[in-house]
Amino acid sequence: MRNFQCSTPAEPFMLQMSHIELRRGTKLLFQNASLQAHAGQRVGVIGVNGSGKSSLFALIRGQLEADAGQLQLNPRDVIAHVAQESPQSEQAALEFVQDGDEGLRQLQARIAELESRDSHDEQLHGLYEQMDNIDGFTAETRAARLLHGLGFEAGDFTKPVNQFSGGWRMRLNLAQALMCRSDILLLDEPTNHLDLPTIVWLERWLKSYTGILLLISHDRDFLDGLCTHIAHIEYETVKTYTGNYSQFEAVRSEQLALQQSMFVKQQKEIRHMQSFVDRFRYKATKAKQAQSRLKMLERMVKIAPAHVDSSFHFKFQAPEKQPQQLMQLEDATAGYGSTAVVSDIRLRLGAGDRIGLLGSNGAGKSTLVKALVDGSTLLSGERTVNKHTHSGYFAQQQLELLRMDESPLWHVQRQAPDIREQDLRNHLGRFGFQGDRITDPVAPFSGGEKARLVLALLVLQKPNLLLLDEPTNHLDLDMRHALGVALMEYSGALLVISHDRHLLRSVCDDLYVVHNGRLHEFRRSLDEYPNWLKEQDAESADDTSAPERQAARPPSKKQNRQEEAKRRQRLKPHMDAVRKIDRQMIKNRTELANIEQALVDESLYTEASRQDEMKRLLQRQAALKSALETLEWEWLEASEKLEEAEKEL
Repeated sequence: MRNFQCSTPAEPFMLQMSHIELRRGTKLLFQNASLQAHAGQRVGVIGVNGSGKSSLFALIRGQLEADAGQLQLNPRDVIAHVAQESPQSEQAALEFVQDGDEGLRQLQARIAELESRDSHDEQLHGLYEQMDNIDGFTAETRAARLLHGLGFEAGDFTKPVNQFSGGWRMRLNLAQALMCRSDILLLDEPTNHLDLPTIVWLERWLKSYTGILLLISHDRDFLDGLCTHIAHIEYETVKTYTGNYSQFEAVRSEQLALQQSMFVKQQKEIRHMQSFVDRFRYKATKAKQAQSRLKMLERMVKIAPAHVDSSFHFKFQAPEKQPQQLMQLEDATAGYGSTAVVSDIRLRLGAGDRIGLLGSNGAGKSTLVKALVDGSTLLSGERTVNKHTHSGYFAQQQLELLRMDESPLWHVQRQAPDIREQDLRNHLGRFGFQGDRITDPVAPFSGGEKARLVLALLVLQKPNLLLLDEPTNHLDLDMRHALGVALMEYSGALLVISHDRHLLRSVCDDLYVVHNGRLHEFRRSLDEYPNWLKEQDAESADDTSAPERQAARPPSKKQNRQEEAKRRQRLKPHMDAVRKIDRQMIKNRTELANIEQALVDESLYTEASRQDEMKRLLQRQAALKSALETLEWEWLEASEKLEEAEKEL
């Protein structure tokens, strides 16, 4: 490679990139890019989709080689990352997590070998000391704590890995990475597949990490609570800022304000927000909402310039009618089949209500929302809907309803046939769809693009009640910011499920929590939610033994065999679908890796005789990337269906 060096840094536990140039095929990702991180630093890596965040991680892991520049790493440093492939194994979850510590497993194997010989006392004594030095004798307990923190029950510890759904297997991959005694930890969107309680736990765990943490995330509260530095990838370079994400925003706002072209846009956005503040400042009937909105909007005015160059700018239209009482559930039970998930529900939604719904994954939040949407999960009780209620529903299942062979333009024309095509094109532009993307088929779109399209369709419906189930999944920071601003200005009622604490804090006035099969009003602030979770854990600990102690007394296989067999039979079609997609993704990734390795050869671009070969490789590379995006989305859909099936059992 041209002028590229990988060397040992001047001190241990340091990562340094200097004047890096990196291309993927013909696309230039980095030019003269530099980055430095030391032990104890937690660096948030941010940038628009496609800017090179994941490629940066691949470079550090040695999967890619730079075209120029210098990468300094201590060769003795251990680099941990979360595997993106869904694991397939008959191994118990607790054992799988411990495999993350390779040094531990090597020591254990050596000790087992010598113990079987009964003739190497001195060597064994030395190995026992090594085990003690790395806390090897507590490895099982540490693995159990990781599993518990990531939401696994004690009974899950002995379950084979391949009996878990896709989302839970990704949690196992995360637990395995955290188990590794690493010097550098690379986390790419670790909060995907996690609920809010688990995110709070992960944030606490990572704060105690002593090595170098590089983190890609679109969760600004997670970045704020964790990061000591921000590495912003923009214009093929990396610029590092000291502080968390909010501090980065403030600095970048000042930088953008110095540019005259941006200054005009900033002032327009500030005036727009200020008009909203003024509109509700003195309305006594909206005192609670106004007070909450005022505090948040005053902060939004300060951070808005950091997103002024975003391509996402949209708003929800004022509802045509806004009745005082929109919808209610009275003495209701929601669930599936004969299984109740949430009972004794009493919930009323009226004009101006802005409710955030909290609770762990599987607690029943989505089940409750579906009972509100169409009553499909309502097992008993009364659901009352005003004749003028026009609800808009967003959930990950809505993405499945998109026509994969049709374009974004086709979808909005079908939603709003009376609106001019140019106006619909402008509408799509506010959601980041430009040029050919407006008329391209939806099938190869990323999860974020599909989510943006569903939101664009939702806005056209002009609802007076929004029911949003994890609307920020797949969305980047700029789009999350735009959605937050749009929801703050929305004059209808709102109920939202989200693990994005910034969004909840921005748009919600009241909080409810689904816990232990019941819906309760959460009378504390969102910032107190982590402490509340600790209190619930403490109460649970009084009634049951600690998970790590329970792990030592696993359920009897004889007792559970028949029930597990029935369960596996019911889940088999869903598990087979996930495995089939897994196999195809592995096959495609392997072929793509081979092609990208071949594309590194400079003679492809300089020798005329190899031009056809280069074109063929680039075309196949593009086709494989497109196919992988589709397969990844199909994998998510299949995994979600598997999780839904598991909830029903």
